[in-house]
Amino acid sequence: MSEKQVQLALRRGALLTRIGMQRVALQGHAQGVKSLLDKADVLSRGVSWIKAHPGAVGAAVTLAVLLRPHRVLPWGRRAFLLWRGWLALRKKLAGVR
Repeated sequence: MSEKQVQLALRRGALLTRIGMQRVALQGHAQGVKSLLDKADVLSRGVSWIKAHPGAVGAAVTLAVLLRPHRVLPWGRRAFLLWRGWLALRKKLAGVR
């Protein structure tokens, strides 16, 4: 090998070692948010299921209203306000990007 190739191989080895150390450090830093991201994944799967099964959700809501309307209506109002708040927050965040 020529001198240049040897230097390049040494530089490559040093960079690969550095990259490995950075990956380990990043993995350690990411552990702090892992549980939060896991919860977000669960929530995302739940929302996807609701979108994929609107009939089941509608049937559950109808059944709940028929059986206990005095308990369902306050929770329905809360859910509606929460949904509206989410839409407003999402709209604001979209403007930030």
